[in-house]
Amino acid sequence: MEKSVQKKKSWTDRFLNVTEKFGNALPHPATLFAIFAVMAILLSGLASLFGWQAVHPGTKETIEVVNLLSIEGLHRILIEMVDNFTGFAPLGIVMVAMLGIGIAESSGLIGTLIRKLVLSAPKKMLTFVLVLAGILSNTASDVGYVLLIPLAGIIFVAVDRHPIAGMAAAFAGVSGGFSANLILGTIDPLIAGLSQEAARIVDPTVTVNPTANYYFMVVSTFVIAIVGTLVTDKLIEPRLGVYKDADLHKEEIHDVTDLERRGLRWALYVVIFLTAITLWGLIPENGFFRGADGGFLTSPLIKGVVALLFLGAGGCGIAYGFGAKVFKNDADIMKGMAKSMQSLAGYYVLVFFAAQFVAYFKWSNLGVIMAIKGAGALMAAEIGMIPLMILFVLLSALINMLMGSASAKWAIMAPIFIPMFMLMGYSPELSQVVYRIGDSVTNVISPMMSFFALIIAYFQKYEKNAGIGTIIATMLPYSVAFFVVWVIVLMVWILLGLPLGPGAGLEYSMPQ
Repeated sequence: MEKSVQKKKSWTDRFLNVTEKFGNALPHPATLFAIFAVMAILLSGLASLFGWQAVHPGTKETIEVVNLLSIEGLHRILIEMVDNFTGFAPLGIVMVAMLGIGIAESSGLIGTLIRKLVLSAPKKMLTFVLVLAGILSNTASDVGYVLLIPLAGIIFVAVDRHPIAGMAAAFAGVSGGFSANLILGTIDPLIAGLSQEAARIVDPTVTVNPTANYYFMVVSTFVIAIVGTLVTDKLIEPRLGVYKDADLHKEEIHDVTDLERRGLRWALYVVIFLTAITLWGLIPENGFFRGADGGFLTSPLIKGVVALLFLGAGGCGIAYGFGAKVFKNDADIMKGMAKSMQSLAGYYVLVFFAAQFVAYFKWSNLGVIMAIKGAGALMAAEIGMIPLMILFVLLSALINMLMGSASAKWAIMAPIFIPMFMLMGYSPELSQVVYRIGDSVTNVISPMMSFFALIIAYFQKYEKNAGIGTIIATMLPYSVAFFVVWVIVLMVWILLGLPLGPGAGLEYSMPQ
């Protein structure tokens, strides 16, 4: 009688199972923020009881904890609850940006651009174009996950390459390159708004623009696209070998239609018009888009980049929609905008509780006291800027394995780490870019990533037995390579002292 032998699970499988179980056991992110808000109130009472305080290194003022469990504190909680929500910086920014992107997405402009970009690529450049298209697709929320990744599998089968390698390349760009891009997307104003709220715990005059990390992310776009290409062609595809069922899964890929081409031309006319207006306002010394001091960095285009994103995406989307005959009248445009607002319903709930938590954390002075204490400990350790930032990348990457939402994680981490690093002389923009690197590199191997189950379904189309282990084994080389290369880029950036974006340096000085 033979004994049934069970296959021993690898340490990777065991680790992933524990991670998935732990992550699934966590409450909804909105519930987490509600819990954190209550904890901030209770902690303020406890810290006040024990007389917790710190000396501000800039003003030399002694900062004491404000007890929110006092009568005055409870009154403020009730009176300012609505203002906390409506005045939360990321809320309006994201809403305005999404209105414009909603038009572009509902018109079909973004989907057509991605399809044209990929279909026009030479075979030798196909992998690079797929990774790059994945990175660029982040401008429009989730379109890369829904459209590009399955399309990549179809295209690779059509050119007799392994479909999973194509989907892996696209997934690496969409998810692993989440923070990089050539143009601003919805994540930029969202993250910048959270950073600004956190920075104002220490300095109420700080402004963090959506363009805060733009220079770094433009360079990162090409670096990540090249690294993703090399990993796919040199490691992933050779490991997968020849795909045996290519004939079974070959599908016809539709080229861009004449109507879609006309829509793209009309959208291009809008881009040319907006570019001409922008240059007209910037190039002359007394141009109407120059700042009050006549400079570029103080231009209202920098400070009003969200409005520019709305006008650009909305204008191109309208032109494409009517050119391609997707839009029949103004009602279709409004439906596209309304649909984008519907997609934010869960975000509104999350923001309500996140706004209360951030406000209580700020009112109580817990944030600034923790920052002063933490900064003092780190400065005493004298580990230096680069090792400190590498450790922060690692921390962000590990937390990303347990919690999927980039904004939810940053809303928790920013009020602690941004003030702490500011007191050490590091800018909010540097803290933000380091977080974004860590948040991106483990996206492709995190079971907590919201689209992870969908990626498994995509893989199962070509490999029936594909599961979490398949995804991890395929995507882990991207995660490691992105981490190593991105950290090297960050180190070079810091050593050269380069600005991260327009008017966004690496250092911060406390106002006297």
